[in-house]
Formats: sequence, C-alpha cells, structure tokens
Amino acid sequence: ALINFQTVIGDLTGLPTANASLLDEGTAAAEAMTLVRRGNRQAAGPFVVDADALPQTIDVVRTRAQAMGIDVVVADLADGLPEGPLSGVLVQYPGASGRILDPRAVIAETHERNALAVVAADLLALTVLEAPGQLGADVVVGSSQRFGVPLFYGGPHAGYMAVAAGLERHLPGRLVGVS
Repeated sequence: ALINFQTVIGDLTGLPTANASLLDEGTAAAEAMTLVRRGNRQAAGPFVVDADALPQTIDVVRTRAQAMGIDVVVADLADGLPEGPLSGVLVQYPGASGRILDPRAVIAETHERNALAVVAADLLALTVLEAPGQLGADVVVGSSQRFGVPLFYGGPHAGYMAVAAGLERHLPGRLVGVS
C-alpha cells in the first residue's frame, strides 16, 4: 500500500498541513522564518535561533535574513529567550548536540510575546518524542532523509514543513487538495 508522505509528516509533527521539497532542512528553516514574518504582521524584533540548531541551518537562516533585513539572534534556549521583542523562535528538537530540550516553556513564552514558534525536528526522533504540534509549535521543519528519501541528482534531501491551522496560505510552493 502506498503511504501518503504528507499524512506521515502531519502525524509525526502533530500539525494538519504539510509541504515537501524545500531542498533541505536549512532552507526549510529559512522559509519558516519568512513564513513567520508573513503569518504574523504584528511581529517585531529579531528571529531567535537555538544555539543547539544544526550549524548549516544557522548559516542558511542568517544568509536569508541578511538579504531580507531581518535580525537573527542565536541563543542557548536552555537559558530561556533573550529579553526584548522577537518575531519568532526556532528550536532544534533534538538539538545538534543530542540534547532533548522540552520546548514547551520556550514555545509558551514565544506565544506570550506575540511571536510564532518554529521547531526543527528529526522525523525519526518524532517516532518516539512528543509531536511538536502537541507542544504548541506553529511550524515544524526538517529533512526527510531520515526515512531513506535519497539524494536527488546529487543534490540535497527533501526538506519538509508543516504548519498549524491558519498558516496554510503562507506555505511556500503550492498546495493541492480538496476544499
């Protein structure tokens, strides 16, 4: 039987709408940063990135942010969020170090500060960890390579993005479905 990739992503992330083919996890994270800005017009301040995020993800987010005039702050989220306004937060779940930080407190504080929470999640880890959508995440991104999706013509693995209800129309690319 064929398995619908978007259904698998939705089930593992705990979010209703999923997209794929975002090149890789770093690019998906950068797209999530711009989605956060589009999806929350009231957002002000920098986009905060977990210091325990994958180094290539941090680099891609910084590069995209620089081109768009968005400030990026890299912070150890185990110590909480930096002071001041923020437009969004990216939490790595689990972290590049292997640490599994329960993101609930960071996500709750992000929402209290009128910002959106992005979680960069490992799909294989999500088979045993609680779904980020159930923890309050607005957007979940990552790479599908952990499920054996091969390199495409020597290029990167397919990144994915899943979003909470109300953010569907801000997803990059096209959505196909029945409405």
